[in-house]
Amino acid sequence: MTEAGANAVRAGILPTPAVALLAEATGAVISASHNPPEYNGVKFFADGGRKLTDDEEEAIEELLDAPPANGGQVVEARDAAERYVEVVCERFGSPLNSLKVALDCANGAVYEVAPEAFRRLDSHVVTVGNAPDGTNINVGCGATDLSLLQETVRNGDFDLGLAFDGDGDRMLAVDAHGNALDGDQILAILALHLGVDLVAVTEMTNLGFHRLMEERGIRVITTSVGDRYVLEALRREGGVLGGEESGHILYLEGHTSGDGLAAALLLCRAVVGSGSGLADLAAVMPRYPQAKENVPVRAKEISPELRERISELAGDGRVVVRPSGTEPVVRVLAEAESQKKASDLCARIAALVSRELGS
Repeated sequence: MTEAGANAVRAGILPTPAVALLAEATGAVISASHNPPEYNGVKFFADGGRKLTDDEEEAIEELLDAPPANGGQVVEARDAAERYVEVVCERFGSPLNSLKVALDCANGAVYEVAPEAFRRLDSHVVTVGNAPDGTNINVGCGATDLSLLQETVRNGDFDLGLAFDGDGDRMLAVDAHGNALDGDQILAILALHLGVDLVAVTEMTNLGFHRLMEERGIRVITTSVGDRYVLEALRREGGVLGGEESGHILYLEGHTSGDGLAAALLLCRAVVGSGSGLADLAAVMPRYPQAKENVPVRAKEISPELRERISELAGDGRVVVRPSGTEPVVRVLAEAESQKKASDLCARIAALVSRELGS
């Protein structure tokens, strides 16, 4: 950045949403997000913590080979983590009344700020996945692998467990018995607790979520997969709450993007405020059986002809097939009235995709 003539403020290890929340101008984060470290890349934010549009990202890519300009300066921001914890606790937290919480920090960017935030709000905290070494981020832990958190909760005395991804913009949970909650269930709990009248979700969202929102008179807007599209829909429709099954939760009252720590504090606020356990809160949403598979491919473009064949195989089930934005895979989701039907349908679609696009 300095070679391009800009001044840079170096904030150290921070979650991606902390940069969106604190940046007074543009921001940049080096991160592999929810992926292994070899997928490291750069996430950019425009003024005010706004995610870039596709056109803006392409414009930046075109400048990569541009000759350097006059050098800027680098300034250290040593208090950035402290400021982030203060802001998140103030805007999204509440007294947690000694709630017993297990945190899985994915050996990633929240390994210090998340435990600190929960301790400030009077929670009893046990932390795992909090020893990052640059190579173990998201490996066998965090929101992409809940097994470590589930084992920790089942072997301890906890009210719930919370798992973040490597850069801290996703959050998933487990109840006191170690049973997993996905982003759809978390979003349903928050929608009812916060009393919103509109929620934005993606095409991956479980049908049970739609049925619950319909019963409660909450309008649902469905977008393509990606928190960027959820954010665009919320801004367009004047909403404040949205999210994805993967654990991206956006609450725009006091924030500009999805934030795993903010979502975790909101979820705990709902648990404490209700006086019920997390399992009871999650039970309000029926979940239709789903099956998923990531299909390695040599090319990710799905032709109209392949789409038509997928549609024919789907029958009376629901199928979502989409290329990953970060990995050389095509993601397949199938939803049906039974787990066997969903699994069989997913396997058939995945086999078709593999034959047509696989290496």
